[in-house]
Amino acid sequence: MGGNCVKKTVIALLSVSCLGSLALVSGALADPVDEGLSIDGQEMITVAPAPSEPEGHPFDEVRSGWLYREAETRQVESDSFENPGMLNVERGEEIWNTVEGAAGKSCATCHEDASESMAGVGASYPKWDAANSRPINVELQIDACRTEHMQAEPYKFDAQDQKDLTAFIKHQSLGTPVEVDLAAGEMMSWWERGKERYYLRTGQLNLSCASCHEDNNGRYIRADHLSQGNTNGFPTYRLKQANLVSLHNRFRGCIRDTRAEFPKAFSDELMALEVYTAWRGGGLSVETPAVRQ
Repeated sequence: MGGNCVKKTVIALLSVSCLGSLALVSGALADPVDEGLSIDGQEMITVAPAPSEPEGHPFDEVRSGWLYREAETRQVESDSFENPGMLNVERGEEIWNTVEGAAGKSCATCHEDASESMAGVGASYPKWDAANSRPINVELQIDACRTEHMQAEPYKFDAQDQKDLTAFIKHQSLGTPVEVDLAAGEMMSWWERGKERYYLRTGQLNLSCASCHEDNNGRYIRADHLSQGNTNGFPTYRLKQANLVSLHNRFRGCIRDTRAEFPKAFSDELMALEVYTAWRGGGLSVETPAVRQ
């Protein structure tokens, strides 16, 4: 009796895995749209030559996820008055100017006008943090500033203020091409780890990041047009969640959807993945806050 139950369970899991793979490969294939994205009169780079170094990029060209979205969604992102994520950016500006912590400082105390001090900054993250011997992203940099300079508590992962402030800072780089410095510190070793994670199949569905965003790029699955999975628009406003979604939230959500346990946000595993995915989309404009379904 026990043996039969185990056998049935194994068969069921194999069936789920096969059906998941079948669903991916049977989706209709469609090219992304051939349109230009202009936000408030500023032209975005939505198609760029794939980074040539390190060798081995899977695509000849990298493409923004905007090109894979429905016309209505594309229109919303192209107009700041329609883009609901801009309300979060405005809230982020308020946080930038708000004094918090025992030191009696705000972000603006040190960095003053973000449109000048933060211009282009978001496009260079993640970057090497020599003090901690690991990559750091915008969220971790915010927490470091809060604890070291403002004497304030770090944000809990995915706190609304964390997402809004991150979106505000990255929005100052709108239109700037993403460029990660892999020559700094030990970034290349983290890139290698991130690449390993990208191609690692996990969960009951036995899927990797590449299963969707590389092997089946351009196909439709569950009414979703699979993009290259580039990260240049995060934090992204997701219409079905009616809120900003952070990059590590999306990483964890994708891993969860393979029916696997997902890593902790900002863990070494996910920071390595952030380094690798940022490189994959190098040359595309920062679109934060991008709009997706």
